[in-house]
Amino acid sequence: MAGMRITDVQSTPGKQPPLILPPQLIGGSLGAVQMRIKSSQSSGDRLSQSKSMVLADSDLSQKPISRHRRNQSQHSAGGVGVSQSSVELKGEYLNKAKISEGGKKLRKNWTSTWVVLDGDRLLFYKESKQEALANLKPGCKADSVDLCGAVVEWTSEKSSRKNVLQITTNLGGEYLLQADNYSTISKWYDAITKTVNSSSRRDGGVVPGLRRSNSTEYLPRHSSLPGYGAASPSSKQRNPGYRRSLNMFPSSKLKHSVSDSADKSGVKNRLKKFIIRRPSMKTLQEKGIIKDRVFGCHLLTLCEREGTTVPKFVKLCLENVEKRGLEADGIYRVSGNLSTIQRLRFIVDQEEELNLDSSQWEDVHVVTGALKMFFRELPEPLFPFRFFELFVAAIKIKDSKEKVHAMKKLVHQLPKPNRDTIRHLFTHLQKVLASATKNLMSTQGISIVFGPTLMWPELDSGNMAVNMVYQNQIVEFILIESREIFDLNED
Repeated sequence: MAGMRITDVQSTPGKQPPLILPPQLIGGSLGAVQMRIKSSQSSGDRLSQSKSMVLADSDLSQKPISRHRRNQSQHSAGGVGVSQSSVELKGEYLNKAKISEGGKKLRKNWTSTWVVLDGDRLLFYKESKQEALANLKPGCKADSVDLCGAVVEWTSEKSSRKNVLQITTNLGGEYLLQADNYSTISKWYDAITKTVNSSSRRDGGVVPGLRRSNSTEYLPRHSSLPGYGAASPSSKQRNPGYRRSLNMFPSSKLKHSVSDSADKSGVKNRLKKFIIRRPSMKTLQEKGIIKDRVFGCHLLTLCEREGTTVPKFVKLCLENVEKRGLEADGIYRVSGNLSTIQRLRFIVDQEEELNLDSSQWEDVHVVTGALKMFFRELPEPLFPFRFFELFVAAIKIKDSKEKVHAMKKLVHQLPKPNRDTIRHLFTHLQKVLASATKNLMSTQGISIVFGPTLMWPELDSGNMAVNMVYQNQIVEFILIESREIFDLNED
């Protein structure tokens, strides 16, 4: 009779079974539970049979889970529907690049990808499902990225594109997502960040709402345990290793190990990212880790640092050439050994004690080569950018006296470090010309060497050959008229 009464309840439409469990907690089909209830003899037996897994909150809704929502999480809190902290975004085309896998760098290759945020996973499709159906394709295969323990952040160093976010998984995979519209990528950044934070909280603790039978102890959420997802009493009896595996890992220890591993993974990812991402030179300079060097340093900055208007290295080189190289054949025209020049540059940049009389600098062309390299590597040339066109206009003046007056006026308008360094250099070059019979250097030869070294336009929009002609003519004219322009007769 009891069996007949239960059968009637099952066949009567609109009535619910006494207790409906989520599919992931049953292990088998709903029919298996109904067959167990048929064999029961009383309502008390049915209640005792169902005590193996109970819901924590008695007032939760008893509606069955819809099987048509494939994107519902089967590991949600309380076992009913999707958890309140889960985030879901419908598909959208974004630019994706995978730059690392398992800590190994990959070649960056941007592709337009249909991206879907599904629970704790980020799915990448080659095309949307609608397009796949329109093209009569059997289906879309997706690449899946687990967001549990991942790190999400904006980045501007991994790509020259704008609006780029980087996702680093706990397995060492690194992905870049980019969109031309900032609001679009910002929406994905917020959603992915919320998903990562919520998944981290869940993995660090337990699944709320599930308890062991006849116990107040919560079940840890760990899908790697044997028998996970098959929690019905019959399945436990069929799989005796299930309970043994749980006994091997007590709940408190398991929770500790999960949170501990998550913390270690987060620290490991941060350390790896810190090592891989090298800070820029500007950042190191602002923090005082690296000071401005001599080569490549702005002339004004270098003079302020040294407390002078002529760089010490320039003075040292000019004094050494005047002491032992004025009569050297082709002085400033002949190139020195490049590796030796670079070694000299390294010593100067490291602010080590420099002795140009040492035997390793016995070739005077190494000293002159280092001096020319210093002027070439200035961020702004010795004749500043804003004066380039003014000097070109002055050199075009036909009248010689007016040209001298215009050149003198421009030279005196230069910043003091530039003006004093130019005066010091051209005074030295006058001494080089005084020994022209021995070193075989003329004003034209010196201007060809120093023209493009001391001045160049900020933007090479014009004809480079024409600019070079003007550069040589300006240096040659100043060299010839240097006594008048720099008032050397007064010295």
